[in-house]
Amino acid sequence: ISKMNETNQNTVKEFILFGLSGHPKLETILFVLTLWMYLVILLGNGVLITVTIYDSHLHTPMYFFLSNLSFLDICYTTSSVPLILDSFLTPRKSISFSSCAIQMSLSFAMAGTECILLSMMAFDRYVAICNPLRYPVIMSKTAYVSMAVCSWTAGAADSIVQTSLAVQLPFCGANVIDHFTCEILALLKLACGDITINVLSIMGSNLVFLVFPLISISISYVFIITTILRIPSAEGKRKAFSTCSAHLTVVIIFYGTIFFMYAKPKSKDSIKTDKEDITDKLISLFYGVVTPMLNPIIYSLRNKDVKSAVKNMLSQNASLRKSKR
Repeated sequence: ISKMNETNQNTVKEFILFGLSGHPKLETILFVLTLWMYLVILLGNGVLITVTIYDSHLHTPMYFFLSNLSFLDICYTTSSVPLILDSFLTPRKSISFSSCAIQMSLSFAMAGTECILLSMMAFDRYVAICNPLRYPVIMSKTAYVSMAVCSWTAGAADSIVQTSLAVQLPFCGANVIDHFTCEILALLKLACGDITINVLSIMGSNLVFLVFPLISISISYVFIITTILRIPSAEGKRKAFSTCSAHLTVVIIFYGTIFFMYAKPKSKDSIKTDKEDITDKLISLFYGVVTPMLNPIIYSLRNKDVKSAVKNMLSQNASLRKSKR
């Protein structure tokens, strides 16, 4: 009992985000780059959402999923980037236990949702290319809205489970998180109790949100590529592939970085060199900022419908301004 009381008395009330405090010059460079990328994320994804709502030609399942992805990227980066920027400016940035839990929960929910959403988008492309005649029936409004709702619900459920398990751990003294944000693997290293259940839970989450969706996406693209190769004309093949090439590019970037980060949860006792530690943090930053920035750029550059809709929207806005003058 006395041991339990001692643990409770020493429970950590706040955490210190160490980030890259040992590399002030690198922090200054990353602050400018991260701020610039965050503004591009808000602008690029904001434009995509506006265009998909504004243009009736884009009121299709593919663009519905794309607008969900854009909204998700804005939410994900907003849950972490302001904290990252602050940590670059403030050495040993402090954050309360509850704020840390909220930030971690939001980031987990958005990442989990994106994993499922990307697999739903792959299924949409599979139906569009492999079963075009049945596409309106299979991908009805009820179906694609339900698919999006399932993605958001699954991400939220996983977030609740992982965050609940993490906050129940005893944190008895060490409170310096060696990261930009309240990243769960960095947080688990500070726990003074057994983290076996947490590690097993993360492994289970990896299976559900990384492995299964990736298998689903891979199967969808096997059928898609097989169908495209059967198209007799080169122009037909090009058009068919162009409808899914942007999604495939996003999947490769997203899953490539997230697998590198989370596929093998490390023990809290693992020891790294300073160089390895910085590399892990920069990869985490890439996943958290660069990927959401690239999504609207990739979809805009590789999609004639989006480019056309943006041009129409800008030209109509210009016409309205002239008429008011």
